Amino acid sequence: MKRNQIHALLVGLGVLCCAGAQAAEPLRITFVGDIMLDGGPGHIVTNGGDPFAAVAATLHTADLVIGNLECAITRVGHAVDKPYTFKGPVASLGLLKKYFSAVSLANNHAGDWGKAGFADELARLQDAGLPFFGGGKTLHDARAPLILQSHGRRIALLGYNDFPPRAFAATRRSPGTAWLVEKQVAQDVRAARKQADLVLLYLHWGEELEETPTAEQQALARRLLDAGADAVIGSHPHVTQTIEWYGDKPIVYSLGNFLFDYFPTDPPVWTGWILQLTYGEGARPVLTTVPVELDPAGAPHLLPAK
Repeated sequence: MKRNQIHALLVGLGVLCCAGAQAAEPLRITFVGDIMLDGGPGHIVTNGGDPFAAVAATLHTADLVIGNLECAITRVGHAVDKPYTFKGPVASLGLLKKYFSAVSLANNHAGDWGKAGFADELARLQDAGLPFFGGGKTLHDARAPLILQSHGRRIALLGYNDFPPRAFAATRRSPGTAWLVEKQVAQDVRAARKQADLVLLYLHWGEELEETPTAEQQALARRLLDAGADAVIGSHPHVTQTIEWYGDKPIVYSLGNFLFDYFPTDPPVWTGWILQLTYGEGARPVLTTVPVELDPAGAPHLLPAK
């Protein structure tokens, strides 16, 4: 073999090795539970504080960080008639952008300041450069996947809400959230599957303060994974629930609260999980839960390792 041929072969092997090393680089995706910026957490922000400070280092270890934004962030509209309405300070948008790659709007508090408030929030999120999913200007937008890219992979995020009021849901002509309708979700998953390497569902569902999911949730989660989703992540119950594996695909039924104020009828202490999914070469991700406890102001702190 001639010298130039040997050189070409070595160069080619080097390119293949580099490409292999790049492809093998793990993708780290972190999910957190409900983020509510009214009350105590809101006071921290308006007084110049950072309610995420105690968990900042953990969040920054991920390539992508996703959370459920469970409040309105707006200066227009009016509080709707419901038992609890949550509105966070506009100043919190900068902090959310600092820590989160995207937020889900598919929950039962995103519309607390009406359609006008929700539309205003969409505009403010866009102006802040903070991607969102599970809500939009129309039903089509609310159901559309958010496609993020990291380490050469395309990740599709889809969010849906299953807790009333149904009036918060988007329509063909009005803004709102994506409602959890199985047939529509399955269609959206199959469409996202054609655009992305991973399809991750973030569902706002389940019974509040219950430590286990319902049989209906378990069956639905498996059917949505059969439709092509790679993971089902849940929020809303305010407490953590069970974790299951369906083949190589995880189902985390509830992450619990992440940033949330206390109310008179609440448990003495709120706890939740920071969920870390690490996707390597295999189909099955490495799943880690990092427990957090919320202080009296509703801000998360890491629990000591046992």
